[in-house]
Amino acid sequence: MRIDAHQHFWRYDPVEYDWIDDSMVALKRDFSPADLKREMSRCGVDRTIAVQARQTLEETRWLLDLASDHPFIAGVIGWVDLQSPAVDAELEEISGHPRLLGVRHVVQSEGPGFLSSEAFRRGLGRLERYGLTYDVLVYARQLPEVVDLVRAFPSQRFVLDHLGKPDVKGGGHQAWRPHFEELASFPHVWCKLSGLVTEADWRTWTAEQLRPYIETALECFGPERLMIGSDWPVCTLASPYTRTLAVVEDALGGCSSKERASILGGTAQHLWNL
Repeated sequence: MRIDAHQHFWRYDPVEYDWIDDSMVALKRDFSPADLKREMSRCGVDRTIAVQARQTLEETRWLLDLASDHPFIAGVIGWVDLQSPAVDAELEEISGHPRLLGVRHVVQSEGPGFLSSEAFRRGLGRLERYGLTYDVLVYARQLPEVVDLVRAFPSQRFVLDHLGKPDVKGGGHQAWRPHFEELASFPHVWCKLSGLVTEADWRTWTAEQLRPYIETALECFGPERLMIGSDWPVCTLASPYTRTLAVVEDALGGCSSKERASILGGTAQHLWNL
């Protein structure tokens, strides 16, 4: 079973998706399950995990409806307002859907101290009782805050998106590695091999530039806590779906067949009981 552990759908609206700026014109349209299914079929990918791209409960409900209508959508990482006094009611509403696997907040856009705020941590503390994971979306400079967060919640399962968004374009491997390595030391943290192509130069990136990051992830997390993800359609700013997955797969040449199977689907199956 091959699983793309990270991608997005949306019905484009310039107000609702204001993070899609003029440098991302190719993303200013709708992206549907039918669009993704064509890409998956070319690569032999069987199932996918749809991840929130807009911080509204409405979008989470919509993604869950898509998952109900399309069996190849194995699950959804949605959004709830973890800082809201109504967080329990919101979680109670959506957690009954069998395809809800976890939640995420776009922390990369938040200021310092967000992850340590009392309101956020109070809401995060509710997730374990619903069996939900928490996807961490941050830049590399925010990884020390993530380390502090996961240390404070030893029973909560965390998933690091995009390897913590290292500055591939700026040659940021040395600055990124120590905090990434420390985060990997916590056994309740998993990591997605995703998002690297758009952290590199969109026009000139090479597989050789990405390989040190993938190899570090393998060394620190091991295959049993790594999952391949495309970050489609965002990846298309820098690379087609096929090449985005291939550059990760090619970097797994030193892995055994069992280890490759974990990264390409087994880890996601085990983590989320798919």
